[in-house]
Amino acid sequence: MTQTDETPTSPETPGDLLPETRRALDHRLATAQATGRAPSVLAAVVRGGRTVWSAARGELPEGARPEDVQYRIGSLTKTFTALLVLRLREQGLLALDDRLGDHLPAPHGARATVAQLLTHTAGLAAEARGPWWERTPGALRPELTDVFGEAPQLHPHGLRFHYSNPGYALLGALVERLRGEPWSTVLRREVLEPLGLERTTALPAPPHAAGWAVHPHADARQPEPAVDTGRMAPAGQLWSTLGDLAAFAGFLLRGDDRVLGAKSLAAMREPAAPPEGPGWESCYGLGLQLLRREGRVLAGHSGSMPGFVACLWTSPEEDLAAVALANATSGPPVASLAAGLLELVARREPPLPPVWRPGPGADPELTALTGTWYWGTVPAGLRLLPGRALLLEPAGGGVRGSRFLPAADGTWTGIEGYYAGETLRVVRGASGAAEALDVGTFVFTRRPYDPGAPLPGGADPEGWR
Repeated sequence: MTQTDETPTSPETPGDLLPETRRALDHRLATAQATGRAPSVLAAVVRGGRTVWSAARGELPEGARPEDVQYRIGSLTKTFTALLVLRLREQGLLALDDRLGDHLPAPHGARATVAQLLTHTAGLAAEARGPWWERTPGALRPELTDVFGEAPQLHPHGLRFHYSNPGYALLGALVERLRGEPWSTVLRREVLEPLGLERTTALPAPPHAAGWAVHPHADARQPEPAVDTGRMAPAGQLWSTLGDLAAFAGFLLRGDDRVLGAKSLAAMREPAAPPEGPGWESCYGLGLQLLRREGRVLAGHSGSMPGFVACLWTSPEEDLAAVALANATSGPPVASLAAGLLELVARREPPLPPVWRPGPGADPELTALTGTWYWGTVPAGLRLLPGRALLLEPAGGGVRGSRFLPAADGTWTGIEGYYAGETLRVVRGASGAAEALDVGTFVFTRRPYDPGAPLPGGADPEGWR
């Protein structure tokens, strides 16, 4: 029997959007430009690794293709800096729990760990020493000793999230120290060139947009300065284009082993600072902002510099991303615009699930582990996933779920939620049969309080009555 995938009627090219979806996206962009009163707004949607819609509204350099015009991307630069640090980690040149001072003679923040700097939990001040660093030349802060003001440490290390631009200046200096080259040189060689981001640069290269401040109460504007921020560059210096950022979004969704693999990118998307309560809306990972909205978690980063705002969001589960750029200091809320464009496509054209097929020769011993297990009296389901991974699913209230990846010693390690980093171990009896699952010391048995299983505290000898 020949297997075929059923392919529904689709637009001209696989992945293209329906005309009514494109019209809705165009309307959303036009509304953002008009109500946000920005000289120009550009946006793109990426699906399946390619740009499926892009548009521009407003004034652009004469004769320039919209996707080639540079805009300043502000703190989106931080994600690029984080990639350089995580490459150092993958190459064994540092660990996330190393203290900054182990590698760099930093005047401030030396006791903070690399992870704390990446996740803004080092307790450092939010801004560099005055005057306003985003509008003044970096020559005013030539050395690391000049970056921080009189109160560099505002909170104890590791206790709370406090966004810190100078913290990323320290990470850029760390990259320079370990690579022996300027941050921008390392970035171009290790990230920009492999990904083909030829129009992403530290200084503007024509064609580029001018940055504007728009009067809040009149239809008037004045230009904003575009300075080289020097030591603060790793926190917000980069210029990029809609085309480059769409390609970068595709990388953030799928990874590229020449730069950073999918597994490391997935780790960047994990909340690193504890979210505030169960209803959290935003938090931070390893160089990525996380936003919970409309039932999905988006990962990316926003950015602003005088005259410019930018945002890039990805939704890995839907293989979708959106980018939005504008050239006004307090222009349209591009973070909401990018999220709204992504959600519009996801709602109107949800992806088809992949065709189900049986896996390649499931291990009978692992298959025998699947099914219902009980923590005390509460049921949970155990499923076998590809690659010998396991999924513990609550079958009712009271059980925490997680995926577990196989380890070399025959155990499994949790990768999310309460059990992240915890060990799942199969407890076998004298016959070799599985009697229980030990999940971080929580024991699951095949029957509620199974008297024949190694149950902590044992079962009552009279049993159920």
